[in-house]
Amino acid sequence: MNMTQPTVRISILSLALALMSATSAPAASSKTDFNIAYAAAEAAHKEAGRLRNQWTVTAEALANAKRAADKGDFDGAVASAKEAEALAKASIFQATSEKEAWKNLEIR
Repeated sequence: MNMTQPTVRISILSLALALMSATSAPAASSKTDFNIAYAAAEAAHKEAGRLRNQWTVTAEALANAKRAADKGDFDGAVASAKEAEALAKASIFQATSEKEAWKNLEIR
């Protein structure tokens, strides 16, 4: 039994969680902070799309960020944008790592 695929999934989940915890937003975020965080998240999401591996949870996090910003909750908006960026980067990691990993699967 080849354990590559479950290991890759666990690694991707670990990476996403690590990125989300490492990118927690400081208090009193501004609209400028939100704009910077949202642009970074959007760019990563577009890259995941180019690799044909966009996750729906990333789009949901981007929408949550936009809604929070529209309400003036820039702390929440930045946090959601950073979460979206972490998810997008994890989907990019998944796409690139699985590009070659499938070759290691057993043929039965």
